[in-house]
Amino acid sequence: MILLNCKLRTIFRTFKVGKALLGIEKVVTDKLKIAVVGAGLIGRRHIERILSSPNCTLAAVVDSSPTAKEIAAKADAPYFETLEPLVSETLPNGIILATPNQLHVEQGLICLKANITTLIEKPVADNLQDGLRLLDAEKESKATILVGHHRAHSPIMSEAQAVIRTGTLGDLVAVTGSALFYKPDAYFQAAPWRTQPGGGPILINMIHEIHNLRMLCGEIEAVQAFASNKTRGFPIEDTVSMNLRFTNGVLGSFLLSDTAASARSWEQTSKEDSSYPYYPDEDCYLITGTRGSLAIPTMRLKTYAKEQSWWQPFELNQSKVTRFDPLTEQLEHFCQVIRGNAKPLVSLYDGLQNLRVVEAIVEAANTGKVVTVDS
Repeated sequence: MILLNCKLRTIFRTFKVGKALLGIEKVVTDKLKIAVVGAGLIGRRHIERILSSPNCTLAAVVDSSPTAKEIAAKADAPYFETLEPLVSETLPNGIILATPNQLHVEQGLICLKANITTLIEKPVADNLQDGLRLLDAEKESKATILVGHHRAHSPIMSEAQAVIRTGTLGDLVAVTGSALFYKPDAYFQAAPWRTQPGGGPILINMIHEIHNLRMLCGEIEAVQAFASNKTRGFPIEDTVSMNLRFTNGVLGSFLLSDTAASARSWEQTSKEDSSYPYYPDEDCYLITGTRGSLAIPTMRLKTYAKEQSWWQPFELNQSKVTRFDPLTEQLEHFCQVIRGNAKPLVSLYDGLQNLRVVEAIVEAANTGKVVTVDS
């Protein structure tokens, strides 16, 4: 039976090749050519994954820094100082924009005009108004924007969604979370724009958490926030305390700081990025329902077997998750989007909705008011 299947597959492939030679059908077998714009920290991570991918090759590296030219040479890839020559001289199948936030919209517009499907690192824009220009341009383009919220490809998130979807927790009641970590001085020295408005942890880090919370608990309709820059003194926040209200009635609280000597962050608890130390006993989210709670990413479950009462013991379980690199999964998904075999898991609309929530948090911190999030 196995031999017969192998023969059938061989015949089918031969038939498809024959059709392609006759011009009846085009069979796409070549690796996709993907260019990376921006050779900073996240750009280099994208380059590494492209170089090891079976489905794509590095079409070019675009960045004006001398380091980027060296990276391109080492990868044996073409080098461009700016995006425009790349688009005019060679048309890659896809482009990854891993540049500073304030460049995303203008560079995204160039890619859309050239009809090149593009992955834009989060945040998709440094403000909502500019981001809406991208949305208008995408409607007129043959290309698609995918936003780089790579945690959407995490198996941890998939398992957590499944636990919630099956009703194991009962009706959702509340969620609490944290992103507490310490960024060293070198992080800011390497990219001084991170010390200025738009470079703080709300836009850089909290936007990841917002997307996760939306995936787990639904849309966020209102926020409150307190922010402080006491520790570093930069003209941006370094610590933020937030309250969240979801459209389904779930309430949430979240604590964010990039000056906190703590391991309660996704990077240090998920074991999805080996460049961070891993603390298997820590969690960064706790989702609670009427029948139980789920701690993430340890996936520890506490559920009531019978009567729901604080005098009754919980049944203790743990969901099993096979961990892998979400950035690699995101790249392979990007390839499928380019080929037209998939829709973006994180669309431009999704990226903009995350940005709406983030802007509402900034406004709430500045005004002390409850801010409603538009949809």
